[in-house]
Amino acid sequence: PVGMTTLREPLRELATHCSLRAALEAMGERWSFLILRGSFNGLSHFEEFQSELGIARNILANRLSRLVGHGILERRAVESDRRKIEYRLTEKGYALLPTMVALRQWGERWETGVAATPVLVDARDRRPIQPVAVHSHDGRVLGKGDLIWSLPEDVVRD
Repeated sequence: PVGMTTLREPLRELATHCSLRAALEAMGERWSFLILRGSFNGLSHFEEFQSELGIARNILANRLSRLVGHGILERRAVESDRRKIEYRLTEKGYALLPTMVALRQWGERWETGVAATPVLVDARDRRPIQPVAVHSHDGRVLGKGDLIWSLPEDVVRD
């Protein structure tokens, strides 16, 4: 349709129903991302997060509560000691892995300028993973010139 390349998101209208805004609200700020990274690295107890991340206890308690409230982490009693609590990633939390990898790769390229250590590799062959990219429906890597916004009624569906 004519004018599709000039279509853009109605940012003012999206202010209350924006999926990006909702995602940022769920995650909060840097401590939430660092807690999530800790979870991906096997941390599960309050004391582990506090010690490994060097985060103040009140901030940690707040961020864990927010992540649990949004269903990103689940809080449960440890089987061997019901008084002890652990925090585990939910399916929703695991779904943030591509976001975490993309942010790490972006930081390596644009902020630190150096490859992060340790290197994230494929467990099968121990080769470094590819950069996270936006792919078309048929698998092509898309760049900024390959993307346009489209109204739902103009989207071609299989």
